Amino acid sequence: MQISQETLLRSYRAMRTIRVFEERLHREFATGEIPGFVHLYCGEEASAVGVCANLTEQDTIASTHRGHGHCIAKGVDVGGMMAEIYGRKSGVCRGKGGSMHIADLSKGMLGANGIVGGGPPLICGAALSHKVLKDNGVAVAFYGDGASNEGTTLESLNLATVWQLPAVFVVEDNGYGEATGASYACAGNQKDRAAGFGMPYMECNGSDFFAVHDAARDAIDHARSGKGPVMLHVHLERWYGHFEGDSMSYRASNEVADAKKNRDCLESFRKRVEQDKLLELSALDEIDAAVADEVESAVQAAKQAPWPEEADLLADVYVKI
Repeated sequence: MQISQETLLRSYRAMRTIRVFEERLHREFATGEIPGFVHLYCGEEASAVGVCANLTEQDTIASTHRGHGHCIAKGVDVGGMMAEIYGRKSGVCRGKGGSMHIADLSKGMLGANGIVGGGPPLICGAALSHKVLKDNGVAVAFYGDGASNEGTTLESLNLATVWQLPAVFVVEDNGYGEATGASYACAGNQKDRAAGFGMPYMECNGSDFFAVHDAARDAIDHARSGKGPVMLHVHLERWYGHFEGDSMSYRASNEVADAKKNRDCLESFRKRVEQDKLLELSALDEIDAAVADEVESAVQAAKQAPWPEEADLLADVYVKI
């Protein structure tokens, strides 16, 4: 099925926004102005965007500690995200969540999550809501190879199958759970894990937007049609450390350079659309310039935004004393 030009342009813009946003954060974090931890998504852009390009505003997603890409792909405001990461009052969570806890329920983004394996149980609840309300919605959990070993994830796979929930479990397998290789830490394989719960399994190359888009379309259509949950295994590579400041001494010296040179999802996208005459490269260049301006404006606005005040401390807290 051919992807429309509108979807292609929107998807390229989302991927470029993630890339520029993350690379700017990489530089800004080094200044010491950003509080807390930051986990970057660079190199994995095609996964979030390829999946979310198949979702509607009705659908919901849950993310990980590496959540900026998922937020942007689901339509969360870039300026509000930047302000949140800087801990400012104008942030999407009023400066209280920071990088690892960005959420925007109005966009169907249930939140980034500092708990490994914290997302899958959340989307079981969201998927149950979609099923009960009969609103045709689908819930998607993004989680890593490390989280695939967590009890919360395995319990969620079981529950989703037992209740035949409209859920998609996206394993973003970048080969490392923090500094531990997946080949060492993950027994068996993800396909057999899905089979153990009677769940269909699909996999794709995460550096290829078109491969992710097509696989995600099939997985999401399956879940949306009432046939139950699906596991989608996306093979990808992160360009930066597990967190900002990670020396990555556990990776081969040429590993990241090779990924950047040969498996850059943005470059492969540009080559594909030019080769197949799907888009004009000039249109993509215009997007590049617009995104650069958008991220620059977001940084400057965040730095000038006010901090939360003492009076804001108990706002949005469910239980008040």
